[in-house]
Amino acid sequence: MAKPGRPGARKGGKKGATAGTGGNGRRALEGKGPTPKAEDRSWHVAGKRKAANERLEAARTRHGRGTGARSNESGGPRRPAPRARRSDEGEIVTGRNSVVEALRTRIPATTLYIAARVEMDERVKEALSLATKRDIPVLEVMRPELDRLSGPDAVHQGIALKVPAYEYAHPLELLDRVEGRGQVPLLVALDGVTDPRNLGAIIRSVAAFGGQGVIVPSRRSVGMTAAAWKTSAGAATRVPVAMASNLTQTLKELKARGLFVLGLDGGGDVSLPGLDLAPQPLVLVVGSEGNGLSRLVTETCDAVVSIPIESTTESLNAGIAVSVALYEIAKLRAEA
Repeated sequence: MAKPGRPGARKGGKKGATAGTGGNGRRALEGKGPTPKAEDRSWHVAGKRKAANERLEAARTRHGRGTGARSNESGGPRRPAPRARRSDEGEIVTGRNSVVEALRTRIPATTLYIAARVEMDERVKEALSLATKRDIPVLEVMRPELDRLSGPDAVHQGIALKVPAYEYAHPLELLDRVEGRGQVPLLVALDGVTDPRNLGAIIRSVAAFGGQGVIVPSRRSVGMTAAAWKTSAGAATRVPVAMASNLTQTLKELKARGLFVLGLDGGGDVSLPGLDLAPQPLVLVVGSEGNGLSRLVTETCDAVVSIPIESTTESLNAGIAVSVALYEIAKLRAEA
């Protein structure tokens, strides 16, 4: 009788090569062939630069080396752009100084709330005067109601202003408007920027240097708040803001429409001064000061542009970086 073996042990058998594995070693030694050149690798910086140059030459050939607005590259009929969307909630601005400043900068407002028997100092009087001139309804409410409207952590000082929800355009609808006016598109997209003051400053720079719109993602990004309205110093009434449900996909759609996507990053491979792509239809993408551009957005860019600065220890926040880049692009377009 055979001796019992260890439970689970493999039964002995003939040693040797297993059928069908003889070619594995030879295939491993053959390798995968020569490494492709950098410009032949689509994910490499050189490959992206080559693809962007090819698109640039093709665009110049089609348009007689002009720099006018591009039409749909597919040549077929454009699909209608989705309608503008409205966010569900508005915003309540509280505090006497904040309310007066919001009314001075003509932030859109629907209602001014005044607490019953509030102390009528100069700020309250000015808020009432500005609201009356702009035909904004003024409601007198009891303090408990004003507490409820303002929220548990807000200090309203007996006055509050209701700012309606912002109506965002669709990015492709925004591009249609620009091309319909015969302009060369110059848009700015935000990737992970969460400070509303940066958004307001960017809108102001876009208005100052000939841009036509700003694109913000629907997630992990700042929206059009009262603080953004205030920082824009009135430019938000002239520069539309579009919302993208997926920023990477939106950038790809803009590329398909003939725009070149330029990322702004301190470690970019292209220097901003003398930028060759400046006269072309552009969308400029800026990331947050801490994290910069996300990986997927960086991979989508035709080029990543850097702004030369004197010290390597210094960095520019999103608002200043966009302002510098837009100024250089506007200057190069004027010289073209």
